[in-house]
Amino acid sequence: MADFDLVVIGGGTGNNVAAAAAEAGLDTALVEPGPLGGTCLNRGCNPSKMLIQSANAANHVRKAERFHVDTTLDGIDTAAVVDEMDDLLGGLAENMETNYRQKENLTLFDEYTEFVDDRTLDLGGQSVTAEKVVVATGSQPIVPPIDGLDAVDYLTSQDALYLRDPPENLVILGGGYIAVELGYYFESMGTDVTIIEMMDSLVPREDGEIAATFTEIAAERHTVYTGHRVTAVEKQGEAHAVRAETEDGEELTVEGREILVALGRRPTSDGLGLETAGITVDDRGFIETNEYLETSADNVWAQGDVAGNALFKHSGDYETRFTIANAVHDEHRAVDFSAMPHTIFTEPQIAGVGATEEELQETGTDYRVGRAAFNDSAMGRAKKLDEGFVKVLAAPDGEILGTHVIGYEASTLLHEAVVAMRHGLGVDAVADTIHAHPTLSKVVEAAFRDVSTQLA
Repeated sequence: MADFDLVVIGGGTGNNVAAAAAEAGLDTALVEPGPLGGTCLNRGCNPSKMLIQSANAANHVRKAERFHVDTTLDGIDTAAVVDEMDDLLGGLAENMETNYRQKENLTLFDEYTEFVDDRTLDLGGQSVTAEKVVVATGSQPIVPPIDGLDAVDYLTSQDALYLRDPPENLVILGGGYIAVELGYYFESMGTDVTIIEMMDSLVPREDGEIAATFTEIAAERHTVYTGHRVTAVEKQGEAHAVRAETEDGEELTVEGREILVALGRRPTSDGLGLETAGITVDDRGFIETNEYLETSADNVWAQGDVAGNALFKHSGDYETRFTIANAVHDEHRAVDFSAMPHTIFTEPQIAGVGATEEELQETGTDYRVGRAAFNDSAMGRAKKLDEGFVKVLAAPDGEILGTHVIGYEASTLLHEAVVAMRHGLGVDAVADTIHAHPTLSKVVEAAFRDVSTQLA
């Protein structure tokens, strides 16, 4: 007889699976060597968004004169900003641990673990068996083998979030969503920021028009080098020299007091002994799962970043519902990752769902484009939103193929397009919906009406 009915490895989104299993009466173990809540609560989206709100507040003051409001910004207590964030989120993690240690049918192990065989785990030298296992170990920053990087002190995203004294200048390696969010935050706190990105634009996975627009905006507040691959890092006194080059061999050297490595994330799957358990991973280390989140090993499921289906917290939360149904309640429910939205909390915000224009062109898909600018709307003019637009991609039959937004509260404005796509509604379902005036949502309506007229 197994020691546990279910063992969950990973206390991020996995903590909800463990709680549901315990409440269902299963003898459950939750294995997490760090604070509960995972990357999002402790090292990712929660702390970064709290810091960004402080950046936004500072910039609202700086821009108040546009509304004929006389203000001054005497300073920012960055240490207090970070301390408040740390105290709040650290308290949530501690309370979660306290509650879980008191929960009936649940045993919490603060250990690293690895598989000994297909259903046996080594926990601090103790062998623990389980009828079922859920792997939810998340992801961690990628630190590539750049020449000299291992010989210098550098920051990753989780280090940068807890800097109480912002550096005078910062060189960010990478131009993806983590890089631009943290670049915006540190610039707002007074840091001179340089971003080096290998691709031709920042946020290169976005729709090309969105990426190009944001790159122009970012270049007004940062020093931005696109089309440059970092080749080496060297310590020079109290600063660092970062060397990069273009495809044509043109070399560049940038100096910075601190270096932030923001070159993506990789699954936390090494060291788990997955091969011993018969769990297949792909060439990047992500655990392969089917539509039921089952791995190649019987009675073993994987979810969240380590499964690589979509590296978003909202995707992990969605997967959790299906892991609970399938692993805890023995159901057979298939996940559906269609219309998966994503957001980037820079200023302006970026949000998207569905295909980009470049992806449609690569597949030879016939499509039409609808656009609407924020400053063409009453609320956009009232807020003095000089930049920002909504872009809708639609098939000739009215199917919504993708929607992309850059601008104020883009993360919120996107969601009516997500609902429409998720439920198979076409362009006219949004275009014909009455949007309250003069809300900013009128920009979404205008973009959908623009593409609708092309399909008439």
